[in-house]
Amino acid sequence: MRFLRRIIIFHGEYFVNFYLEQTAGIQEKIEYVLRIVRQVEHIPKKFFDHLIDSDGLFEIRIEFGSNIFRIFCCFDEGNIVVLFNGFQKKTQKTPKEQIKLAKKLIKEYFELKNKRNEKPKRNN
Repeated sequence: MRFLRRIIIFHGEYFVNFYLEQTAGIQEKIEYVLRIVRQVEHIPKKFFDHLIDSDGLFEIRIEFGSNIFRIFCCFDEGNIVVLFNGFQKKTQKTPKEQIKLAKKLIKEYFELKNKRNEKPKRNN
């Protein structure tokens, strides 16, 4: 197993709000899985997977007891993982409103990033 160092950042307050709503045990499990995401080159599918038909959107997978949680994220610049919304999964299918929110947030993230990177025009 090869190790590396990814950086994890948050876009908006969605992930933080989700995290703070969880019990201490669930928070510990989230931290454990985020350490794997941060350090392991080939993250096992049990913890991380690409969403089908979603341009660059991934889900971090967390199981705690009989509870299943998902955190949507994307990669930026190769080694940066951007966290978006998280939720408890209560059915086999991922709720469409959660996917829709994640797609909105990924678009918003890159639009804001591009805006910040634009060079201001100089007046002569």
